[in-house]
Amino acid sequence: MITIYTDGASSGNPGPGAYAAILQYKDYSKELVQGFRNTTNNRMELWAVIAGLEALKKDKQHIVVYSDSRYVVDAVEKGWLQSWIKKGFKGKKNIDLWKRFWSLYVNHHITFNWVKGHAGDPKNERCDKLATGRIRTGPLGIDECYESELQV
Repeated sequence: MITIYTDGASSGNPGPGAYAAILQYKDYSKELVQGFRNTTNNRMELWAVIAGLEALKKDKQHIVVYSDSRYVVDAVEKGWLQSWIKKGFKGKKNIDLWKRFWSLYVNHHITFNWVKGHAGDPKNERCDKLATGRIRTGPLGIDECYESELQV
């Protein structure tokens, strides 16, 4: 069983943002963090999960994801994402990331657990600290899909 803790943050929405993920497997732990100069909180929450999944080296893993994002957890656990896919994501945001997530999701056995943010869960708090720290200190890359949508 692999455990992934995630969090996303933005300073303004939209604004500078970052995500963080902590992967744990037995005694192994790895932290991932990345920041962007202009993005949204929901994008960072979803991207944190994607980054955790993309860091895995094998398919068909049993994974538990902990996230404080209702947007992400409910979209998967309540079946909204499958409905969005069937409808071609009509009227939805973050299509690039949802498609990227789905391509990873179907290759694993994933369970999502919602945790209340800023409520003392040590791994969620660590992810929040990593993400907000990246926003403050950088480096901040370019969320190319998001920024290109703003130009349309």
